[in-house]
Amino acid sequence: MDHLEKYLITHSTYQGEELEWLTRQTHLRTNRGRMLSGPILGKFLEMVTKMISPSRVLEIGTFTGYSTIAISRGLAPGGTIDSIEINDELEDLIREGYEKAGITDRVRLIFGDVMQVLPTLEEGYDLIFIDANKREYPEYFKAAVGLLRSGGFILADNVLWDGKVYEESQSMDAQTCGIRQFNRIVAEDARVENVIIPLRDGLNIIRKL
Repeated sequence: MDHLEKYLITHSTYQGEELEWLTRQTHLRTNRGRMLSGPILGKFLEMVTKMISPSRVLEIGTFTGYSTIAISRGLAPGGTIDSIEINDELEDLIREGYEKAGITDRVRLIFGDVMQVLPTLEEGYDLIFIDANKREYPEYFKAAVGLLRSGGFILADNVLWDGKVYEESQSMDAQTCGIRQFNRIVAEDARVENVIIPLRDGLNIIRKL
């Protein structure tokens, strides 16, 4: 943790015991702890969700459920989250976290390939959070716009990809190319307006007109 991140965490509202527990368990029980949303992005997601007060949320990429719990704190009364995760080996940890956060009855956890699940969902989501396979971000966006209500928001994480999307060397690996294409098609799509902010690894905030 660098000095800036430590300062931000120290001077932001505490993430809560359930997310602190989930952070520890994710580092203990997986080898991909760096994939956690973390306290700053988590609190940002919570704040944005509280501003929107959505009734229906779609999360593309659950990992161990940190972002699900953060988003759940801003749901409208009776609101629900559909969360898609491809790795069913994480199910026990995800459900333990949901139980501790008291949101089990508000989340429908769906295991499977995102591109196969998305066509089965009903449109009308108020908020969609994207944080999954970077290669498929362009396809996620195309599907998400159709599932989103007018005036709804898409939040896409990791859109700066450690600077690779704009560096002069122009990295051509599949993940960088996927995110670079995603950012371009979002900026060119007349159906939406957007802004990219340098929060953590970059967050693209997209509103459907």
